[in-house]
Amino acid sequence: MSDNATINTNPPAPRPRSNPAGQPGIWRMMQTILSVSLLVATLLTFWTPANILSANLMDRMFRSFEVANAPDLPQATPTPSIRPRIGLVAGHWGNDSGAVCVDGLTEESVNLKIAELVRQQLNDAGFDVDLLQEFDKRLNGYQALALVSIHNDSCEYVNDQATGFKVAAAASTVFPEKATRLTACMIQRYRNATNMEYHANTITADMTEYHAFTEINGSTTAAIIETGFLNLDRDILVNHTDVVARGVAEGILCYVRNEDVPGFEQPTP
Repeated sequence: MSDNATINTNPPAPRPRSNPAGQPGIWRMMQTILSVSLLVATLLTFWTPANILSANLMDRMFRSFEVANAPDLPQATPTPSIRPRIGLVAGHWGNDSGAVCVDGLTEESVNLKIAELVRQQLNDAGFDVDLLQEFDKRLNGYQALALVSIHNDSCEYVNDQATGFKVAAAASTVFPEKATRLTACMIQRYRNATNMEYHANTITADMTEYHAFTEINGSTTAAIIETGFLNLDRDILVNHTDVVARGVAEGILCYVRNEDVPGFEQPTP
């Protein structure tokens, strides 16, 4: 070594450290800035004169975060409302043929055809309808807005006055004013639909003391209708059954909807 050589006693400068992972320090700084920005924006959203001093400010802010980040939940299926219920008895159905005409036409078949059409019309009007047999077990304690039993009169020729329809309620009922209104609706609407006359003078005890009246629940208003005579009224009963059924259905709807009945005055209880 030369005597004139200069010895460098300073340590070498450190090399700059590389950041091959993408400079995580800067990324953390950006995340912090974004978080602060989001918080400030949220605070500004709530920062109104109405809530500037509100004690619920922070609670509302955190609720907003919860709603914004809540997962989509399936919507609950609404429970369908229960439809009002009406009962129809197809006279003699499931028990006997009722009146029988010389050509084999039976009252039971006519009653059932009318009742099925009435049921359809009441279903379309928004009601659930029970189609019941003459001595249906469901009649015991039966509850509904109304119960109507559908029948027809004799196939035999009696006289020229043996034509028209009849409606009757129970001879004794818990709510006579309701029974009176149901029969009034049935008479008025059926007469308007069919142009048939109300044959009041041949209503019998078989109608006013009809067995179902004592079997059903006392809260169920009930009536029985004989829609015509199978002799003189046969054409409308057999060939225009839809008209007959419409008259019955409109009479029932008049009652359950509490519609006006021209000339009817509600009895004073």
